[in-house]
Amino acid sequence: MKERKEINVQIGDRIKASREKRGYTQEKFSEMVGVSLQYISDLERGVVGTSIPTLIRICTVLHVSSDYILFGEAGNAGISGDPDLLCHISPEQASILSRGISLLLEAMADAP
Repeated sequence: MKERKEINVQIGDRIKASREKRGYTQEKFSEMVGVSLQYISDLERGVVGTSIPTLIRICTVLHVSSDYILFGEAGNAGISGDPDLLCHISPEQASILSRGISLLLEAMADAP
């Protein structure tokens, strides 16, 4: 059996937690990322590391930042609250929110 590196175990734990939060099985997730089921299993257990291209696909599929996967940080640039909050809104709600933010930014730019 391969020796597990602590960094791989930590990354694997964060990938697994993010996958489970999204409700994906390992099989579904492996299909979405374009890797084998065995690779996802090994990755989540910290038996293997990942390449940059695969990490990018993982982050894209899970809608998480690479900062979170690699370092355990949300990478939300100072925005407090639940970083997954916006992942659960409809496209219509996202459009309304975007317009609202634009109006707020315009108002703040005009403020003394």
